[in-house]
Amino acid sequence: MTKTILIIGTYDTKDAELRFLESVILDQGGNVHTMDVSVLKDPVQPTDLSKHDVASAGDSTIAEAIALDDENAAMQIMALGASRLTTRLYADGKIDGVIILGGSMGTDLALDVCLSLPLGVPKYIVSTIAFSPLLPTERIPADVQMILWAGGLYGLNSICKASLSQAAGAVLGAAKATQMPDPNKPMVGMTSFGKTVLQYMVTLKPALEERGYEVAVFHPTGMGGRAFEDLAAQGRFACVMDLATQEVGNHLFGSPVSAGPVRLTNAAKNGTPQIVAPGCHDLVDVPGWQPLDPRWADHETHAHNRLLTSIVLSNDERREVARAHAERLKQATEKSAFVMPLRGCHEWDRSGAPLHNPQGVQAFADTLKQEMPSTTALIELECHINDDVFSAKVLEIFDTWFGTKGFRAT
Repeated sequence: MTKTILIIGTYDTKDAELRFLESVILDQGGNVHTMDVSVLKDPVQPTDLSKHDVASAGDSTIAEAIALDDENAAMQIMALGASRLTTRLYADGKIDGVIILGGSMGTDLALDVCLSLPLGVPKYIVSTIAFSPLLPTERIPADVQMILWAGGLYGLNSICKASLSQAAGAVLGAAKATQMPDPNKPMVGMTSFGKTVLQYMVTLKPALEERGYEVAVFHPTGMGGRAFEDLAAQGRFACVMDLATQEVGNHLFGSPVSAGPVRLTNAAKNGTPQIVAPGCHDLVDVPGWQPLDPRWADHETHAHNRLLTSIVLSNDERREVARAHAERLKQATEKSAFVMPLRGCHEWDRSGAPLHNPQGVQAFADTLKQEMPSTTALIELECHINDDVFSAKVLEIFDTWFGTKGFRAT
C-alpha cells in the first residue's frame, strides 16, 4: 500500500523547504498530507489543513491568536490544534507517519505533536536544535527521530537539501517498513540493565513467554524509562515488572539521565498490576565525559564506560530514594508488590564486589518498610537480586495473579 506522510510546518515562511520535502516523498512513491501551523501570513499555495483548521482544533481562531500579541502563546494554540488533528488523522487511517520542520518554535510544537502519536508510528523532526540541551527529557517522545536542519534556517541550498531529502526518505522508508505492536497479544513490560549488571530477565523472559506473554525489556537510561512509562500510561502492558528503578534516584538528584518525574507512576495510575524491585537504586548516572559536579566530590564513583559514570549514593541518600519509591507507589490501585533483595541490588553490589554495602541496602530496606503504603505488598528476601530465588519469587507473584497457564488459559 502507498504510505501517506503528514508534513507540518509554517508554510508562510518555510513554503519552499516544506514543498521540497513533499516533492522528495512523492518522487519516492509516497503520498503526502500537509498542515500549515503558521499564524501571521498565508502560504503561497493552500495546504490540506489550513492554519484556520489548526487554530479551531486548538479551541481558538487565528484572529484570537494574533490578538494575544505573544508568539509563544499563539504557537501553543497551534501546537494543541496540530496535536489533536494529527491524532485524528492517524486514528482514521489517513496518515502513516509525520515529519515536522522547524526552528526552536517549530520544534516546541513538533514535540507535542509527536507525543500525541503511539509508539511505533514513524515521527521525524527536522530541527535547528536537534539533540540540543534545550530539549527536556520528559518532552522527547521515546521513538522520535531527529535530524539537524543544517544550513537551512532561511531558504534552500545544497546543504539543507541533503538534510531534508534524507529525512523525507527516512520517514517514508520507516512507514513502509514499520511493524506495529500487536495490541491483542498481552505484554509484560520489564526494566533491566545489561546481563553484566542484572540477570533476572534471562530466567523471567522465557518463563513468561512459555505462559503466552510477549516480554519487552526496557533499558532504563532516560529514554528507555520514558518509553516504558509512555506504554504503561497507554495501558499497553498486562503487567509490569519494574525491577530496575534507578531512574527514580537519577531524577531525584538532578541527573540528566532521567525519565522525568513520572517514573514509577503510570502503571500505578493506570491500574496495571506491578511487581517492583530496586535494581541499581543506589547509583546515580551522570555523563562520564563531563567534569564531575562538586556535590559528588566525596562520593565513590564507578566508570561504566566513556559515556557513563555512576555515583554511589550514601546511606542517607539511599533513604531518600526509598522514600521517593514509596511516595510513587501510593498511587497504586491494583495488584502491587515490591520485592526487596537484602543481599544486593546489582552485580557490583554482591558480597565481595567493589560496591557492596550491606548497611546501605539495609538503610534502603528499613526506610521502605516504614514508608511503604499498605496497597503495595512488601516482600523481603535473603538473597541477591541476581540469585535464582529472586526470579522465582517474582514469577510466583505473577502466577498467583494470572495463573500458571497464563494467557493461553483465557
